[in-house]
Parts: sequence; structure tokens; C-alpha cells
Amino acid sequence: MTATTHDFQTWIDILEQDGTFVLKRTLRDLSRIDRDADQPDVAGVVSILEQDPLMTIILLRFLQKNRRHSQLDDVVQVDQALMMIGMQTFFTRVMDGLQTAEDQLKHNLPALAGMLHTVKRATRAASYARDWAIRQKDLSFELIRITALLHNFAEILLWLHAPEQMGEVHRLQVHDRARRTRDVQTEVLGFKVSDLQLELARRWNLPELLVHFMERNYTQQRRIQTVVLAVNLARHSENGWNDAALPDDYREIGELLHMKPDDVMVLVQGDQVSTGYAGTT
Repeated sequence: MTATTHDFQTWIDILEQDGTFVLKRTLRDLSRIDRDADQPDVAGVVSILEQDPLMTIILLRFLQKNRRHSQLDDVVQVDQALMMIGMQTFFTRVMDGLQTAEDQLKHNLPALAGMLHTVKRATRAASYARDWAIRQKDLSFELIRITALLHNFAEILLWLHAPEQMGEVHRLQVHDRARRTRDVQTEVLGFKVSDLQLELARRWNLPELLVHFMERNYTQQRRIQTVVLAVNLARHSENGWNDAALPDDYREIGELLHMKPDDVMVLVQGDQVSTGYAGTT
């Protein structure tokens, strides 16, 4: 069934309750640590979580649900969240009942490919954003990384819960690349995915910068710009380095980092080698 306009609230209710799907390799690697390590290493767990936007959301949501009244500030760094929750609680409660996204879509391989492609793009954007924040000597580089990592989490969730509709969105976009993504989403789903994501982010009390990013609230202009440029570069370069939009990306990133466009090109193409791939292995 194709979603219609009146389904927006239904999708909010469905996705708001979701919190069980993670990448296959995330569950495998975390289970191995839990099984083999007497005292699980926080850094090792963090390195796994930072490649999985689904697991990151689950962790942040758990933290917000169990937030102490004395906690005044948001905790957005994954390592801090783990230390506040405690490793035992993480492995016994946060990981309880997790399922793999790959199993959810095992009978729909095109949707599985679309979901993994979206995750890969998000992890690349997060890597770029973190690197550029560090270059700007911004101590909130982890907040900026997570904002980029989660910039399209609703799209990932819809691939899991509405694979046929998302497949149709993808088909129409490939057929007519001149059409705006939001227009295609509205035609197929009855709403813009960005509106769905913003409502979920508010309900889940996700990091303020992420909400500002989705609201296009530029009160923290430089940080928002870092995320926007990282997201744009990940999207424009996902099919290769010949996209017509890339020269403008290099110029804008150069203005942000005080670099020449040619130097930016060398920097980001070299960074691609070190970015993680959200695969199924």
C-alpha cells in the first residue's frame, strides 16, 4: 500500500516505537565484545557505534529516557553516554532484543541495498564533518559528527519499515534527476521525510544542533555550515568524483577551512580511503 497524506501521524507512531534494528556487523561485533571481554573497552565499543546511525539513536534515546533530574546538559558524546549508562547496563538493557536491519530486509534486496547505501553516505558525511571541525579547532567535534551521522536517520528507518515506498521514491528520482527529492517523497509518501524526521527528533530529544539543522535554524552558523557541506559532499560524491556539483563543494569547503579548492579536492578524496563502509560483512 502506498502511504497517503493522512498517514503522517501513523508513521510517527510506528517509527517512534522503533528501537530494535541495528546493522548486522554492529550486533555481531558488540556481542563478541560482550562474550569475550572481562571488562569491555569503552573505546572499542565507541568505534563500533560511530559507524552505525541506528545504534547511535538507540543509545541517545535510552540516555534521554533514563535522564537524571540533576542532569542539566545534553550528553551527545558516545563515550560519555556509555560511561553514564555503564557498560553492564549497555550490554544487558540497551542491547536487549536488538535485531539486524539486514534480516528485516533479507527478502527485499533492492531495499537492503538502498538502506545500506544511505548508511554509508551518512557515515562518510560524519567523517568529513568531524575532520573539518577538528581543523577548525572546534571542541564540539563529536556533536558535529553525530549531527552529520544522523542527518537522514528517518530515511534509513523508512527503508526498514516502508521498503516498497522508498523503492518507488528511488525509482522516480533515478528516472528524473531534475525533480526535487521532497517533491518525489510527497508524491509517494504523502509527506516530506524531513518533516517526519524533525518530529521524531523533537519527541526523542535528540541533540539540539541536530534539531537546529533540520529546522534550518542557523543560530550556530559555522557548525551548521560544517554539517551542511559534509552532507552535500557525501551526497554529490557517492557515485564518483565527476559530479558536476563537486567544484562548488570544493570552493565552499575551502572558504570554510581557508584552503584552496584544489587542496580541498586532494584532502577529501584522500579521506574517502579512510571512511568506514557500512556493509554486511
